[in-house]
Formats: sequence, structure tokens, C-alpha cells
Amino acid sequence: MPMKPSLKNYWKPLVLLAAVIAMIVYAGGMLKEKTPPTRVEAEIGFPVPDDAPVVEVVGEEISPRVEIVGTTQSDRRIQIGARINAYVKEVFANAGDRVTQGQLLITLDDREIQEQLAAVDAQLRQASREYQRTKQLFEQNAATEQSLTAAESAFNTARANMDRVKVTLSYAQVTSPIDGMVIERLVEVGDLANPGQALIAVYDPSDMRLDVPVPVRLIEKFALGEERLARLDYPAGIYTSTVKEIVGEIDPMTRTRRVKLQLTSQGEEILPGTFGRIWIEEDPRPTLLIPPESVKRVGQLELVYVVEDGRAVRRLIKTGSLVDGRLEVISGLEPGMRILANPAVRE
Repeated sequence: MPMKPSLKNYWKPLVLLAAVIAMIVYAGGMLKEKTPPTRVEAEIGFPVPDDAPVVEVVGEEISPRVEIVGTTQSDRRIQIGARINAYVKEVFANAGDRVTQGQLLITLDDREIQEQLAAVDAQLRQASREYQRTKQLFEQNAATEQSLTAAESAFNTARANMDRVKVTLSYAQVTSPIDGMVIERLVEVGDLANPGQALIAVYDPSDMRLDVPVPVRLIEKFALGEERLARLDYPAGIYTSTVKEIVGEIDPMTRTRRVKLQLTSQGEEILPGTFGRIWIEEDPRPTLLIPPESVKRVGQLELVYVVEDGRAVRRLIKTGSLVDGRLEVISGLEPGMRILANPAVRE
């Protein structure tokens, strides 16, 4: 006969369950005490020490300077291409080499052209002899005018073929079209060059410009022929530039128009691709200015401590650019407000 469970057996799981619930409630209470609330509570501030430096938010009219970064380019950058189909035989110049107009830069294999030249030379000699013989016979009334015309035509054709092959042969000698500098060598010895293929690039370092993308709202600040100062990274220094061209097309991605400024060099060799900067003053506008050191940054947030009735209250702000060592305030403050000059006072 089965035995009935005792009352003691019922109480054991109940006691264990009660203990678990008590531990959960206790842990929840501790978590509540240690976890800060997610709701932002109003800050009542802290007392401002008597010796804490305080500054006033100043309202002024400013003309901010906008920096625009551009790139140097050469007005005379020439890619020299092949005009015949031939293998590269020799290369005499590398990037950075200074060259003169007419200087030999690359030679192409011309053996096939030399063979053509020998063939047309033989044809020309034969045609010349035939023409001279027919001409003498014609003068002796021993040849017809028709035969003389045919001999002369054959001679002229052979001479034209000779001139054509000589021109083709000259294409095997690749020379510099200008005085300048090699900016890029695009082939190696043994490469097969095809007509139209770029072999080497040269530029004139004395004829350089700075191309800058100007925001459309500022394009009216430029006029053709006016001078502007530009700073180059290399050779480092300030250069005088003249507005040469204002491109009419607007870049749909950046909403800018390209302005080309001709650079005036004092003998330095300006390289293409160098970064350059110009500055534009915007139209005057009213704004608020505060010391940069009065702003405390927490992550991406910017805040200051506004002094009210002897207490410093935290306030979020949004800042702009630096203007003569002071920081522009876009929002968050009003003229005449007083703020802590150094947020570290709280620490």
C-alpha cells in the first residue's frame, strides 16, 4: 500500500522558492541604487568660487575667412605619344629629369622602316635614271611627250614615297616639344608601342596654375585679372596668383565652380599635384564670440557653464569657426551672458 507524502516534503521546495525570490528582489534593489536614471534631470549648478575667472559673451560683426584647398597644374603638360607601331629600343629620360626642346627622349626600333627606306631609295634612283634618259630622248625627238610625262610621274611618285618613309623614320626618334621637365615615363625598353599610345609626359614648371573649387555662394568674390595670395605646401611659401579663368560649369556633387589662378614663381620649380590654399573673406555677419578654452567637450557635445546668481549652470552650445583667436557660437548662448572662462574650475 503506497505511503502518503509527509507535510515536511511539501515545505522544502516552497522554502527554496522563497529564498530565490528574496535574492532577486534584493539584487533588483541594489541595481536600482547603482544604475543612473536615463532621464536627463535639470541641473541646479554649483557655487562659483570667488576667484573663478568669468567672461562675458560678446556680440560682434565678423567677416570670416574661408580657406579653399586646390591643386597645382601645368598649363603646358604634354603627353608624347607613339606615331608608329614599334618596340621601344632605348629610353634616355626619367621622371624629374630636366629636358630641352628637341632633346631625344626615346628611340623606337626602326629596322623595318630602314628596309622600306632602302627599297624606296632604289625605286627613286631607278625612276630618276629613267626620267633623265627619257628627257634626253625627248629633246632629241626620239621619245614621245606621253612617255616623258609617264617617266616624270613615276619619278615624282618615287620621290614622294621617299619623303613619306623619311617622315615615318623620324617618328622612331621621340623628342621633347618644349623646354621643361619629365613628369612621367610610361614605357620600358622592350614594350610594344602602338600609334596613339602615350610614351612619356613633360611639363613646363615655369607655367603653373592653382585650380581651386570655389563654393557657388562665394564665386562673386572673384574677378578675372585680380591678384590673390596663395600658400603652397611645396615649395613651401606664399605666392602671388592672378585669376586666369572662372569655369562656368557647376560641379553637381560639390556645388562648386573651378577657378584657375596663374602662379608667379620666384625661380622655384613648382610641381604639378601640389596642394595650395587661398582665403576668401565672407560678407560681414553678426555673431557671438567666446574664448575657446571656456568650452568643454564631452564626446561630440560642446558645453559651457553659465554663471547665474553665483552658481554655474551647464549649457549645451554649438560652435563655428575660430575668429582672431576667439570661438564663434552658433547657438546656445545670448549676448551679455556670463560664463566660466575655465570649465576645470568645477574639478
